[in-house]
This record gives sequence, structure tokens and C-alpha cells, in this order.
Amino acid sequence: MEFVKKILNDKFARIAFWMLLILYFIILFADFIAPYSSFYSNREIAYVPPSTVYTIDENGRFSKPYTYNYVRKYDPELMQTVFKQDRTRKYYIKLFPKAEKHKLLGLIPTHRHLFGVERGGELHLLGTDINGRDVFSRLLFGGRISMTVGFLALLIVFPIGLLYGGISGYAGGIIDTLMMRFAEAVMAIPSFYLLIILAAILPSGMTSIQRFALIVVILALIGWAGFARVVRGMVLSIKEEDFVQAEKVMGASKLRIIIKHILPQTTSYVIIAMTLSVPSYILAESGLSFLGLGIQQPDASWGNMLKEAQEFTNILYRPWLLTPGFLIFIAVLSFNLLGDVVRDILDPKSQVRK
Repeated sequence: MEFVKKILNDKFARIAFWMLLILYFIILFADFIAPYSSFYSNREIAYVPPSTVYTIDENGRFSKPYTYNYVRKYDPELMQTVFKQDRTRKYYIKLFPKAEKHKLLGLIPTHRHLFGVERGGELHLLGTDINGRDVFSRLLFGGRISMTVGFLALLIVFPIGLLYGGISGYAGGIIDTLMMRFAEAVMAIPSFYLLIILAAILPSGMTSIQRFALIVVILALIGWAGFARVVRGMVLSIKEEDFVQAEKVMGASKLRIIIKHILPQTTSYVIIAMTLSVPSYILAESGLSFLGLGIQQPDASWGNMLKEAQEFTNILYRPWLLTPGFLIFIAVLSFNLLGDVVRDILDPKSQVRK
């Protein structure tokens, strides 16, 4: 708790912490918060603009929140199709309405959602995409992939990097030399281009879940080497400490000394590295999905949702499609701000070096 208090004492870290907490809370309860499922589609309302929610009626009095449906019309002056509100009927917004069935937290079956509209109405807080899918709902479901890929990759990267770097640093000599040369060879590989190549040769018939799992593995297998190299440097100095020498005299095995006495001394660096590594994995997954080599439609991730916004006409006339890019920016910035403060707390010498 003392550690969390120190983080929250910094104004920017406090904002970043709460932003990330809100993001993870929302994606955890995405099925309940989202008014539509991730696969909901209505081609009749493709590219419909965000719904306008009214709280004042036509007589100027306060009213329950309501909205109007959009209808597609052709504008002869603009020579293009436009959406206009059908003001012949109001659709009131309701809390906890019955809608599409889902499982709360993946366990509890329910038809209840946080909010919605009366039957026959359409509520799209951030508009719809080319297939008439609700952008707001897909942002929540897409965040589950984009915001978890980093932590899943770390579950592979850090055990490998810790053990590899620990063994290399403790063993020394020819073993250390060979292990470090191999790690440097892995580090020399241009990671993003390798990701593109590996993602491109994946079988086309793979499901998004399988593709997501392979992306996590690929990201992990090219990210451990740099971490292992730093751990190895720390182990080189730690292994000369008196408590390590005492363990040797007592007859402890090398593996026991590495795992129980040396690697725990690197905990501060590991926490800092984990916090600062997550943004790079978020960007890598988003980049792959943006290029069409990651998560495939109809499954959502912030990367493949942002792909639709690359057309100039969409940027100009449908700016709501840029929302995934804004969320990627917020998530990456928040992790970086939080990581900087964690580094300052756990490694006070870094403040002196700045």
C-alpha cells in the first residue's frame, strides 16, 4: 500500500493510474456496458453518425434522455447520401434494459445491459462503421485484445529472460559468452519486420483466438533477449556479494542460488521493465492488426478498427472512426507516465542521472 501511495502522490501518475483503472474496468464488463454485441450488424445504417442524446424537449422543458433514429436520404445539392434525424418519434434511453444475451464476466448468463433504447430505436454513441456495427461497443470488446496482449506476452518474456540472464551471468566464462552472443543475434533481428513476415505466413484459416495466441508468442520470443542481457549484467555484480558466497560455502546448488538468492535481487528492475514494456506490445499488436496481419474481422481490436479510418474521406467526414487511435494513445501514454514514476520510486539513482 505504501508503494501505491507513493505512485498516487505524483499528479501525472495519479491521472495515468486512474485512466488505466477505468479502461480495464470497462473492458472487463464490456458485455454488460456495451449496448450491442461485438457481432451486431445492420447494413442499413452503415456510417451513421453518433446519436444525439437530448434532455430538453421541443417545448424547452427537461425530459428523460431520448434520441431519434437516423434515416438515409439523397441530397441533390451535395450529390451524396446523407443521414437526417427522423423526428416523428422519440426513443427514450433506458437503464438496464433487456437486449442481446451475454455472459457477465463470462460466467453469468443475462439479457440485461447497462443502457439502451426502447424497442425499434438505435443508439450509437460513436456512430457505426462500414458494416453498420456500433463503434462504441466494438471499442470495448477490441480493448480486451489490445490491452491484454502486453501482459500475456510478459508472462512468457520475463521468466525466459530472468532465467536465461541469470544462468548466463552466474556461469560466466565460455557459457556466458555463447549465451550472450545468441541473445545479441536475436536482438539484431528487426523485430517489426519479423512480426510482419511471421504474421503474413500464418494460415489464412486460423481463428482470431489462434492468431492472437500466436501473436503473443511471436512478440514474446523476440522481446526476451534485451531483458536477459540487462539481468545478466545485474547478476554479474550480485554474485560477488557475501550472502551468495555464503550459500556456495554451505553447498547450495547453482540453480538454487540463482533462483532463490540472486534473481529476487532484480525485482525492482523487473517491475520497472514490465511497466515500461507493455506499451510497446500494445503498439505492436495494433500495428499488425492495422496492416491486416493481426486480429481479423469480424473480431475487433483497436488496430483493425483504426484501419478503416485511413481513408481520407473517412477522416474528413467520419472522425468518430479515429476513436481507437485516441484510446491507443491514452493507454500508451498512461503506461509510460506510470512506468517513469515507478522507476523513480524503485530506482532513486535514476532521478540523479536525469
